[in-house]
Amino acid sequence: DIFESAIRVQVDSAMREADFIIFLVDCKDGLTDLDKDFSNVIRSLGKPVFLTPNKADNNNLRLAANEFYELGYEIMYPISSTNGSGTGELLDDLVSNFKDQQNTETRDDLPKISIIGRPNVGKSSLINALIGEERSIVTEIAGTTRDSINTRYNLFGKDLLLIDTAGVRKKAKVKEDVEFYSVMRSIKALQESDVCLIMVDATQGLESQDINLIGLANKYKKGIMLLINKWDLIEKETRTAEAFTTTIEEKLGPLNYIPVIFISVLKKQRIFKVIEGALQIYENRKRKVSTSELNKVMLPVIERTPPPAFKGKYIKVKYITQLPTQSPTFAFFTNHPKYIKAPYERFLINTIRTNFDFSGVPIKVVFRNK
Repeated sequence: DIFESAIRVQVDSAMREADFIIFLVDCKDGLTDLDKDFSNVIRSLGKPVFLTPNKADNNNLRLAANEFYELGYEIMYPISSTNGSGTGELLDDLVSNFKDQQNTETRDDLPKISIIGRPNVGKSSLINALIGEERSIVTEIAGTTRDSINTRYNLFGKDLLLIDTAGVRKKAKVKEDVEFYSVMRSIKALQESDVCLIMVDATQGLESQDINLIGLANKYKKGIMLLINKWDLIEKETRTAEAFTTTIEEKLGPLNYIPVIFISVLKKQRIFKVIEGALQIYENRKRKVSTSELNKVMLPVIERTPPPAFKGKYIKVKYITQLPTQSPTFAFFTNHPKYIKAPYERFLINTIRTNFDFSGVPIKVVFRNK
């Protein structure tokens, strides 16, 4: 099995990182040679172990669980995951061993950076390359990652949460139930993140599904950056990257505010620029521009290029302010807010981008009556 050795590595890594180990065994199967071998592995780690025979659904099975005392543990916690019996005692004893944590910093305070893309574009490989260990299982089989995996990145003075996600294919191509739920988890990770790194395979270019994911991130007002992976496989000529970027911007249309980085995870080319770029976008998303500065910059531009009159009504913008929202939102107070059309709205957004650094961040403008 191509996954077997990789799974063993992940299990070993999880046990070494753990403070406590719940050793789950099966009452219905009874004590097996595999249980004995695994017990020896766990014992060698020197961690506190809670031996937990599962499927003790009735008194006979609870009695049969006594054979697991042969493994040499003094206390045993027979439970039934089906009906919940015995789980209270296990949790009480487990929690009573916890030490008070001096560091109360929660992961909710950290920037959440999700890596989204089609299957097999290199999302898990990027996570592994950034943290320097095999945190995610990587194979050449598309769809290896089934669930979103959160990884704390705390290196080189940068602290954030990286979220590896399952590859997202077009809805029509998703046949398997497991893949359906994997895609749902990926979309949920996108919704909960601050910045979305949309990874694209350079050999395939920007496809419609990539644009759909970018549109989804834009809809939820997330910071966005495009990662063009496998750039080492592209034959280079003069200004190859520039031509590639121009093609992308043409396909994105009004979403061309998104920074593009060309990387090779395999060769580790520019992968740490990804972290720097993502954190910059995170800061851009939180940026607040004072009302005085906004009006000083925007009102002269609006005076030179005012909104087109509508049905003989002259439209005048009185002042602008940034609203206290999670993503940049600007309110323009005017005498006729409903007469300002989409083209002028795009002009205002582009003017804001020209004068203030909101690279990689969707901007929303609203018009209110004054």
